[in-house]
Amino acid sequence: MDGIQRYDSFATMPAETLAVFERAAQSADFFLSPAWLRYLAQSTLAQQGRLRLYCLYRDGAPRILLPLMQQEQARGRQRLASPSNYYSALAGPLMVAPTIDGHALGEMIAAIAAERPRWERIDLRPLAPEAVCFKQLQRALDDSGLAVQPYFCFGNWYLDVAGRSYAQYHAGLPSRLRNTLARKTQQLRASGQVELEIVTGGAALDRVIDDYQAVYLASWKKPEPYPDFMPGLMRLCAELGKLRLGVVRIDGQPVAAQVWIVHHGVAAIYKLAYDARVAALSVGSVLTAALMEHVIDIDRVHQVDYLMGDDRYKQDWMSHRRERWGLMAFNLSTLDGLSGYARHVGGQLFRRLERGLPEGLRTGNTFQFWRGFAGRK
Repeated sequence: MDGIQRYDSFATMPAETLAVFERAAQSADFFLSPAWLRYLAQSTLAQQGRLRLYCLYRDGAPRILLPLMQQEQARGRQRLASPSNYYSALAGPLMVAPTIDGHALGEMIAAIAAERPRWERIDLRPLAPEAVCFKQLQRALDDSGLAVQPYFCFGNWYLDVAGRSYAQYHAGLPSRLRNTLARKTQQLRASGQVELEIVTGGAALDRVIDDYQAVYLASWKKPEPYPDFMPGLMRLCAELGKLRLGVVRIDGQPVAAQVWIVHHGVAAIYKLAYDARVAALSVGSVLTAALMEHVIDIDRVHQVDYLMGDDRYKQDWMSHRRERWGLMAFNLSTLDGLSGYARHVGGQLFRRLERGLPEGLRTGNTFQFWRGFAGRK
């Protein structure tokens, strides 16, 4: 069997095909793996659209998996997007052979663009622009007659461990952060009976998940849009041997918790929270240091990834920054595609104009109104 096949779920995908992609995911990013995609789809995407798993076969073997989702839109609009949302740090194709030629992705995109009824918009996000497939996807969408607009999603800070021990890494941290860690660790110990625990699974898992939930509720963070998502993800990662769940307790009460995911030599810092009442103790930083020591000295990771966002504190811990971008493709032969393209390009133009305006004009009501109008999609 060669060519493009589409499956509506992982359950309908042939077992041998799924097994091939599961093996490929062992050396790819966790957020491209079938395990992650299957969990994300069943826990958060059901109300957003229908999964469409495009598989390319060569010489009778599966070679590329491109997961997409048909978005449920009013008035019958035909829109296709990556199966990603608030919880997703990366999307894109999963390749069995990363060096496969660009014609393969072009073949997939051409087949998708030719489907009937025609897609009015295709939105792929968040993607790694440094990956070879980014340019291949952009070229393939363009070759299919779609108007393609790259756009920025978020910054991504990460640490290149470069074979160092934790002690060597710690010695290279900014002096301000090292001093803070030393001072706050002493203050934390003086605040009561302190317990720091890192759980990977086992009998303690449910108890520490409850601790995480309690800390999150007491933190400054907004409630989760899907309250059951994080407990389910922690159990899945524990089952796969990827969970590093850290918690700090003072006098038996959990005050900080962090969820890290270790996969293929990368430790992803996925969620963190601390009780706002103990913010002065910097307990979150103390816990980050403990987990950093664990993944560097015990898991021997080669990279630590802070995932989504340019928060200032991440720069103190990490060594490099990269970006995640999206590719929005519009079918200009359709009203929805044409209007979407006009608003997208108009929004970019207004943002460029705004950056060139004096500060006083940037906040003017008239300019803000038109900027908001042009930026809506």
